[in-house]
Amino acid sequence: MTTLVSTTDTVTRDALAVLQPGFTGTTAPDWLLRRVGEGLSSVGLFGRNIETPEQLAALTAQLRAERDDVLVAIDEEGGDVTRLEVRHGSSFPGNLALGSVDDVALTRAVAQELGRRLAECGVNLNWAPSADVNSNPGNPVIGVRSFGAEPHLVARHTAAYVEGLQAAGVAACTKHFPGHGDTAVDSHHALPRIDVDLETLHARELVPFRAAIAAGSKSVMSAHILLPALDPHRPATLSPQILTGLLREELGYDGLIVTDAVEMQAIASTYGIERGSVLAIAAGADALCVGGGLDDDSTVLRLRDALVAAVRAGELPEERLADAAARVRALASWTQRVRGAAPEPGAAAQEGTASGAGGSTAIGSDIGLVAARRAVVVTGAAEPLTGPAYVAALTPVANIAVGAETPWGVAAELARLAPGTEADTYDGGAEELAADVLRAAGERRIVAVVRDAHRHPWMTEAIDALLAERPDTIVVEMGVPQAEPRGTFHIATHGAARVCGLAAAEVITSGR
Repeated sequence: MTTLVSTTDTVTRDALAVLQPGFTGTTAPDWLLRRVGEGLSSVGLFGRNIETPEQLAALTAQLRAERDDVLVAIDEEGGDVTRLEVRHGSSFPGNLALGSVDDVALTRAVAQELGRRLAECGVNLNWAPSADVNSNPGNPVIGVRSFGAEPHLVARHTAAYVEGLQAAGVAACTKHFPGHGDTAVDSHHALPRIDVDLETLHARELVPFRAAIAAGSKSVMSAHILLPALDPHRPATLSPQILTGLLREELGYDGLIVTDAVEMQAIASTYGIERGSVLAIAAGADALCVGGGLDDDSTVLRLRDALVAAVRAGELPEERLADAAARVRALASWTQRVRGAAPEPGAAAQEGTASGAGGSTAIGSDIGLVAARRAVVVTGAAEPLTGPAYVAALTPVANIAVGAETPWGVAAELARLAPGTEADTYDGGAEELAADVLRAAGERRIVAVVRDAHRHPWMTEAIDALLAERPDTIVVEMGVPQAEPRGTFHIATHGAARVCGLAAAEVITSGR
């Protein structure tokens, strides 16, 4: 039952200020505008909220008409995780592609251009970059979202990304502290555990976060992971030892600490979102991300009232909640100060920029395509494709962070470059997969596209069977290229963004 509270009550306003909720729809619902007027300081956007640049700019203007300093946040990593271009695929390669090129100036330029496009649409907080060191090749949720497996490489690109994004007037949110790279469990589904000693943690996981702090990252996102070496009882998001002791005191971080989504099962199924939210703020978090799955007014009221009740019961110090709210407002003030130097919301839509949120316009010589081309690694050589091909996309189950709604692969771009090309998708449940592909392909050359083949033995088996029958099969790996290259012509794109697919298609048709 919702508690009736005064909208002028300081504790209530502070409780609203620390929430970063999502909502459904492409315009702000009345309940959301009402909560913004009552003190809600942040709103989170997801793919479901975005259709076009014009619509997104109108949405953020609608929110700012209610409160000029509202933080409008988004989970826009580029690459596989895109919300701006959720229906068509990103105009930017993701972190692994940038890390594989290892040109920090390029990473900075890509992040700044992405930030510019966000700012043009009125978005001023990006829940990115991922600073996780992907030390576990079997990681089901990080993978290509990481710059790589070497801590210092990840560190220099994390810093460059933070600098580029914030140069465009968009606050970075470096994640997932203290590092989600060495996990075999997706925290959307359960609580991962990392059993490493403190020496390993400092030499590996924390290196990129130190670099992000030195680069001035305006916010840091916590991970829902258990690290017994630091706290054997509570995940990082709920741990005073990790958020206050390690991040604040030892690493000296003074910016905003944001939680990963509190409705993820690592928190929700163990503590419940209300109790988990109270524990997170008490542990040192300043803002609660919620709304990827829970996106209604009742969720906002439940969390608001849980925080207020905890303060009044003496379970959450009022000063801690006030400090958290003050940090949120301080970041909002920073975004206001830098807004004047950034393009006006809607400028991209008016100028017809190539990236358009949700658009499918040509990419041309865009910095994202330049980066995607540089990230392609070809093993072997073959005659270029001169006629239509058959593209077999061997498709794994998408993790929740990436989502299943964003298209990926090479089929669309290859069909444009090689008219008559057809495609279909196959999964691990298909019997006689290779025989089905061969039958569908007919005389056309086969392009087999995989994603993280090293994690999916059925993909490797299918590729080997195809190569045995059709040695000229082209293999394209669009995930982490951990498995040995197979075939005489193997292409690794280091990501599955739209530009990565185009870069691969160019190679296939040129034979380079």
